[in-house]
Amino acid sequence: MLLIDDEGTKVGAVSIREALAKAAEVGLDLVEVGPNAIPPVCKIMDYGQLKYQEKKRSQEAKKKQAIVKVKEIKLRPKIEPHDFEVKVKQILQFLEEGCKVRVVIRFKGREVVYADSSKEMLMSLFDSAKEFGHIEIQPVLSGYTMTMVIAPGVK
Repeated sequence: MLLIDDEGTKVGAVSIREALAKAAEVGLDLVEVGPNAIPPVCKIMDYGQLKYQEKKRSQEAKKKQAIVKVKEIKLRPKIEPHDFEVKVKQILQFLEEGCKVRVVIRFKGREVVYADSSKEMLMSLFDSAKEFGHIEIQPVLSGYTMTMVIAPGVK
């Protein structure tokens, strides 16, 4: 195996016993850093410190991840104008916070015949939120529900 000492200098090809003896002599661990290389590469280092640095790197990567929340707003096909305005204000607030908004209209029984007017209602809802987001998924009727997804940011 190829050995690298604790200062980072290349010692060369040595046996496992010699490498372990050198690591014990310095008071550090023998860590295999290149197992797929031919010959395998081992380094004399503090294994606890290596694990600590890997943990810190993974925590930093998690911090930089963008987590997108999806909020859901439920509507009915026959909604009063004031209630509609309240829902629009909620949607605008969610989009300003950076959340995606799924707008759902549930139909009961024969209300499904109002699907066209409900689609127009969803599009008018989007028109009032146009400057804060864009449509990610167009209004789709599936069974007794119509859904549309609005994402933050202007496309």
